[in-house]
Amino acid sequence: QVQLVESGGGLVQPGGSLRLSCVASGSISYVNAMGWYRRAPGQQRELVATLTSGGNTNYADFVKERFTISRDNAKNTVYLRMNSLKPEDTAVYYCKADLRRLGALYLDDYWGQGTQVTVSS
Repeated sequence: QVQLVESGGGLVQPGGSLRLSCVASGSISYVNAMGWYRRAPGQQRELVATLTSGGNTNYADFVKERFTISRDNAKNTVYLRMNSLKPEDTAVYYCKADLRRLGALYLDDYWGQGTQVTVSS
């Protein structure tokens, strides 16, 4: 049993900041990449940022210089610090982990339930 539990979403005014957190727990052998994706109303899910256990990052162009992804590998936790938030950042944000379960020989993707971020005045 593997779970990803997200927290930190909510309502914020334009220009404000939020920090999202996601903890992977359960029967986990190894966590490779973790990341954040989002889906706005009427839109497809899109990549926001990813981070491997080795420290390699990948950011979508629309969040560069505003969002920062980080990890605590010992806690299997990934964070997304969001600054200078815009109304168009309003979306459900999903956590994803590329990990290997205990007893497994391969990696697989797991998703969190999503957390709502609303940017509005």
